[in-house]
Amino acid sequence: MLVAGLGALVSARFPIDQATIARVTLYLLSPALVLNVLLTTRVQAGEVLTLGAAYALTVAGSLLLGWLTGLRAPQAQRRSLTASVGIWNSGNMGLPIALFAFGQAGFAHATLLFLMSFVGMYVIAPVVYTARVRRPDQPPPSAGRMLLNMVRLPAVWMVALGVTLRALHLQLPEGLTRGVELLAQATLPMVLLSLGLQLGSGGWPRLDTRVWLATAARLIGGPLLGVAAGLICGLRGEVLAVLVLSASMPTAVNALLIAREYGGDADTVARTAFLSTVLSVPTIAAVVALLPRLTG
Repeated sequence: MLVAGLGALVSARFPIDQATIARVTLYLLSPALVLNVLLTTRVQAGEVLTLGAAYALTVAGSLLLGWLTGLRAPQAQRRSLTASVGIWNSGNMGLPIALFAFGQAGFAHATLLFLMSFVGMYVIAPVVYTARVRRPDQPPPSAGRMLLNMVRLPAVWMVALGVTLRALHLQLPEGLTRGVELLAQATLPMVLLSLGLQLGSGGWPRLDTRVWLATAARLIGGPLLGVAAGLICGLRGEVLAVLVLSASMPTAVNALLIAREYGGDADTVARTAFLSTVLSVPTIAAVVALLPRLTG
């Protein structure tokens, strides 16, 4: 709140080139964070498969809820609402809360979910924003165009690089590793500042019905979908609880940067991220209080 608030204050007083800041974050800082997480997070193949399947089901359900909140809305707003519900903040909020709720063992699973969600965001969001709505007489969009939209952001390239380095048991030179870590550490402050800049440039956010519905879908529908998806995939105990806690997080601020880059309704994403972050304080507290029933 402090970092985003300072960004809003600066944006309200001075003209800020938000597009440049967003692109620096998308094309330089975020790829470094992806690569750093891939190279430093220890994962096991079995956990990746089961937890990944449950995460994918949760995302699919969340995207559907977001699409429903945008029914009969303009296309740009409908896509932005879909992304706002389907992309959540499993990093700077999800990780510390998971550490508090589960300790170091649960934190390892939360880190794995963060990695999945962070990578998934840069694959899913471009498809949401660029997929064409076609008439029955139109041919389907080509696979090549869809793939081009997904690999447009270098974070996706870093996934391939990180996975290759891990598979071949290779390490980057120490100087390069330190540079990547330094850029990765700058990502979170820049993302939070971007949210504040967006909110400050437009004054107090207008919280209309669709923003409230998207917030409810994210904070209430998200954990319910997490429970259902986890049970379907055979998750039990602490791993299931970690998934549910992750799915209860508010809209990720990175969704705002992607919306700006792909011509989405950035204002709607910023308002949903703002409202869901504020209201997530009591809703996450309620989820944490109920989690022992899943682990018992």
